[in-house]
Amino acid sequence: MGFSVHRHSLKTEIVSGLTTFTTMVYILALLPAMMEPLRALGFPVDTVFTASILATIVGTLLMAFLAKRPFGQAPGLTLNIFFIQTVCLSLGYPWQFALTAVLIEGILFVLLCIGNLRQIIFELVPSSLKYAIAAGIGFFIAMLGFKSSGMLANGTVFNHLETLSTPAAILFLIGLILTGLFAILRIKGGLLLGIVSVTLIGIPMGVTTVPDDVFSMPVSPAPLFCQFSSEFLLQPDLWVCVLIMLFFDVFDSLGTIVGIMTCTGLMRKNGRIPHLRSIMLSDALATVTGACLGCSTVTTYAESATGFAEGGRTGVSAFVVALCFTASLFLAPLFLSIPAAATAPVMVMAGLYLFGSVRHISLTNTREMLPAFLTILLMPVTGSITDGIIAGLFSYILFAFLGGLVKRLVHRRHPTAENAEELV
Repeated sequence: MGFSVHRHSLKTEIVSGLTTFTTMVYILALLPAMMEPLRALGFPVDTVFTASILATIVGTLLMAFLAKRPFGQAPGLTLNIFFIQTVCLSLGYPWQFALTAVLIEGILFVLLCIGNLRQIIFELVPSSLKYAIAAGIGFFIAMLGFKSSGMLANGTVFNHLETLSTPAAILFLIGLILTGLFAILRIKGGLLLGIVSVTLIGIPMGVTTVPDDVFSMPVSPAPLFCQFSSEFLLQPDLWVCVLIMLFFDVFDSLGTIVGIMTCTGLMRKNGRIPHLRSIMLSDALATVTGACLGCSTVTTYAESATGFAEGGRTGVSAFVVALCFTASLFLAPLFLSIPAAATAPVMVMAGLYLFGSVRHISLTNTREMLPAFLTILLMPVTGSITDGIIAGLFSYILFAFLGGLVKRLVHRRHPTAENAEELV
């Protein structure tokens, strides 16, 4: 798992894994709720909880043992919405069609990782945009924290702060002060300590709900296992869905991985990231496994930044995350009692940690700064890491081309003395 007694601390890795898990635990309730509209189409919603956790465990274990990095993986929310709303509800295809598309997309992703195309895509991204991606993901995670706490209104692009008088909002502010103070005092495990403290403070405030039962038995995922059909392979819409899923999966994963690894100083001087191939391959294999279990595309979660902020650097942290999700199969009521107001401050602090990478961007070179600014801005505004990356890449290419074109035209209209002599 990449752990070395001389270079790493086991305590730090464990705390890192616990922190990442607590910021990801919301998916236990969210993913089954998102699948509820498919119940009318015959989708076995009751099995989603178990299937999602199993996909999360397998994906995170791949990160632990294959990639040896502290990333957590789970079914992605953006592609889950595409799976439900677009493929099944809007286009009207059965959920088996969507799962077949996810499987094919995962296999293609694996082939991309085995080949060299993944490295080519990575090297096409300029250094300034790599740092901008990290900063943008920082804003993106912080925005998720504010939204989950109830401090921001839902359904608006430019959000306004809601009333601060609600118990959840007050608890969030208390948590933000505590985690900020722990960070300033450089207390080890401060983020995890903040989550535990705020959860306990939330009990008398009525925000933290004490569960009646701690234990629960998981439902069998058998009804969702390998629900594919070859009859969909000849339908053009299937391949359109596959390409859309592949595009978002590659850029979402690459953006998250590059952003977090760049911010933590793990990018080498030559601009390359160690173990990038195995990290992306773990992501791709997790998607294939998730499809077999009946889940939408599995991806690397940006919430992993909280574990990096706690000092996690090896697969031990990811292994701890997987162990916690394994326990959640039987202790779901306990973990679901952690309120969003307790984890939201940690996400804001992780965003601050990632935003620090902005110092590596040249603020005097407008051609570098403008695409980086658009990347940082559009991630939280659009709610999509992919949209921010694409905007940054296209604007970088556009301004580089137009800038070079204008310079050539000016050079021809106003030649230097040396060039004027050559013309004579």
